[in-house]
Amino acid sequence: MDLWTILQDVVVLLGASLLIGGAFSRFGQSPIVGYLLAGMLLGGPGSIHAVGSEHEIEAIAELGVALLLFSLGLEFSVTRLKKLGTKPILGGGAQVVLTIFLGFAGAKLFGMSVREAIAFGTMIALSSTAVVLRILMERSEIEMPHGNNSLGVLLTQDMAVVPLALLMTILGGEGDSGEIAWNVIKLILMAAGLILGLFALNKVAVIALGTLTLHRNRELTAIFAVVTGLGAAWASHAVGISPALGAFVAGMLLGSSAFATQVRADVAPLQVVLLTLFFSSAGMVADPIWIVTHAHWVALVVALIIVGKLAVIWVIFVLLGQTTRVAAATGLCLAQIGEFAFVLGAIGRSGGVVSESTYGMVVSAAIVSFFLSAMLVPVAPQFGNWIAQRFGTSGTPLAGTNQRPDPPDVAIIGFGPAGQIASQGLIDRDIKVLVLDLNQAGVRKAKQLGFHAEIGDATQTEVIEHARLAECQVVVITIPHHKSALLILNTIRCRAPHVHIIVRTRYEAYRDDFKTAGADVVTGDEMQVGESLFSYVQRWLMNSPEHRDGPVI
Repeated sequence: MDLWTILQDVVVLLGASLLIGGAFSRFGQSPIVGYLLAGMLLGGPGSIHAVGSEHEIEAIAELGVALLLFSLGLEFSVTRLKKLGTKPILGGGAQVVLTIFLGFAGAKLFGMSVREAIAFGTMIALSSTAVVLRILMERSEIEMPHGNNSLGVLLTQDMAVVPLALLMTILGGEGDSGEIAWNVIKLILMAAGLILGLFALNKVAVIALGTLTLHRNRELTAIFAVVTGLGAAWASHAVGISPALGAFVAGMLLGSSAFATQVRADVAPLQVVLLTLFFSSAGMVADPIWIVTHAHWVALVVALIIVGKLAVIWVIFVLLGQTTRVAAATGLCLAQIGEFAFVLGAIGRSGGVVSESTYGMVVSAAIVSFFLSAMLVPVAPQFGNWIAQRFGTSGTPLAGTNQRPDPPDVAIIGFGPAGQIASQGLIDRDIKVLVLDLNQAGVRKAKQLGFHAEIGDATQTEVIEHARLAECQVVVITIPHHKSALLILNTIRCRAPHVHIIVRTRYEAYRDDFKTAGADVVTGDEMQVGESLFSYVQRWLMNSPEHRDGPVI
């Protein structure tokens, strides 16, 4: 298809997503619902056919899920991932197996053959990484107990995509047992090689970036972010594993470096665009006319899947020793069909295992469950609290169990000579200090003094939010550039009127600008230089023999 036709369809789809998603957001609903509805209305069967490049857009949009997992990986270094524990991983594996069995049993009751019933259970076993993690990250709940559980289960499900795809291939009768076994062994070896390769490349790239002056070469971190995130997705796809899982691993390996905050901010705009395309393209798969004409069956299947998955995950996590409150909230978060159902269904359909009617039912149920999840996931903590009250269990309400680390007490933006002097009184004190700087030398110096330091451009909103500057008690802005400092001040002040902000200004002419923007204290270079000059002149006059008896300034 012509490039400009595809571009036209992308622009039309994003424009409709902007309008419809904005309308849903205005009325307190998730914009994801609007993105899905935009896709259903503009493209695919039963629509007005304003978009005809659905397959090309779908291929591009899959990168959005990969970048979402890449950004999440930047939040989770290897150490932090270990803190998730084994329960979410074990729970995820048990959930996949048990859901396949229950899906098989339910499909057999409706008269499907054994092979198609197994395929049906396989398609509904996975939950939606894109929907769940997007909402949990927006609501800062990814580090709450049910958020940790959901992340672990979703990562396990992503790892299960390849064996489930092999299962669908086996059901289709393609390949003998020896060939399948060799494919599995080859896949494991290639996955191990990919992880080692990503680790080595990340180390080399971080060392290379560390030798550059990033405040003069800002585009380099943006290029690095895109190459790493999309490159990891491509490499994972090339070796036959989930692109999203490979991107997560790449982000996790990079997450322990000082560049994590800035890379996350640089990749965020592209991630937002591609994720919006993903949800819109997912909506284009559904046939609204088919859904309406088979509404009673679709509603029944969706209700059984939501209730069944909720019950399965609830029971599994209770058996793993977690509270009813957390288990129920986790179950509600993951009670939907995931986007990989489309992929597994396509494999099964091409192999003759899945009929057109079954595939249409699963796709329709997945889209409807996407809509419902956009409303159910945000209320998961309240649902868990309500269940705990109904069953009379004790424990702290989920709203108060956020395990996110405490924000810094003091943030210093810019760690040149002015920032280093300002930090002298904070050394070896029981105060959490965060330093943000684009200069690698400044970050290195801050770490030598015992501060937590990250490379980041604080003029970007994403960096300010990720660094949690709005939650600090004091923010010190020492960068000399007037407009950049003013932009940072305005951004922080809009988000946190209570934060005490101290600003350094190079010229006294800008003092009123900073005061008007909401700075609590403004200290000027010219004033400090003048006072220092005055001190030296006064000292010379007092020590000079010919002026010793004269007037003292």
